[in-house]
Amino acid sequence: MDNSKFYTPHIKATPDDFAKTVLMPGDPLRSKFIAETFLEGAKLVNNVRGIHGYTGTYKGERVSVMASGMGMPSIGIYSYELYNFFGVENIMRIGSAGAMSESVKVRDIIFGMGACTTSNFAVQYGLEGTYAPIASYDMMRVAIEEAEKLRARYCVGNLLSSDIFYNANPEASKKWQSLGVLGVEMEAAALYMNAAYAGKRALAICTVSDHLLTGESLDSDARQSSFTEMMEIALNTAIRL
Repeated sequence: MDNSKFYTPHIKATPDDFAKTVLMPGDPLRSKFIAETFLEGAKLVNNVRGIHGYTGTYKGERVSVMASGMGMPSIGIYSYELYNFFGVENIMRIGSAGAMSESVKVRDIIFGMGACTTSNFAVQYGLEGTYAPIASYDMMRVAIEEAEKLRARYCVGNLLSSDIFYNANPEASKKWQSLGVLGVEMEAAALYMNAAYAGKRALAICTVSDHLLTGESLDSDARQSSFTEMMEIALNTAIRL
């Protein structure tokens, strides 16, 4: 394969352009913020459809960061291509989540040990049951160690990857809450399934941006650039993988 000419419909780059570990925020501007704030020698390696992807070094180790867009279809495309066409081994989703538990506070960090979902993403595998998407234990163990070093406030448990942001049923979250789900977001389950199918590793690290029970919420500017604790945990994890 001629790497200099290789690209997919969504990523115009070469496999050599990406590090083995990619951080994936949903927002392209958060990807840009991370590259400009934390990476040395950051180079823009992809910008198809405005999905910023950068590679640079962090504490001397090569790391990439690229946006996933919103929702399971979007992260499903980008993570699939990174795993299967660009040689990426580890992807960490670093995004926001809405808290669904009284034990979780705004700005807490949730490590998604598992990801429930309302999506039919797993239908493609033709399984005779329900697949349970889970994180890479190795990645999660290292990330928790890094969170402990920073004395970050965090919790570990189940996320809900929902296909719906504006749900017509105002009671939709209550049953998930009754089963101990900590927070709702829109990407982790697809990422975990793509990783499992490709034999790669994945982890979702989410900062709580709003609370379904209390109504507390952070604005879009805060979501874009103030979740630096989560970013540092992810970067410090990346260089240990």
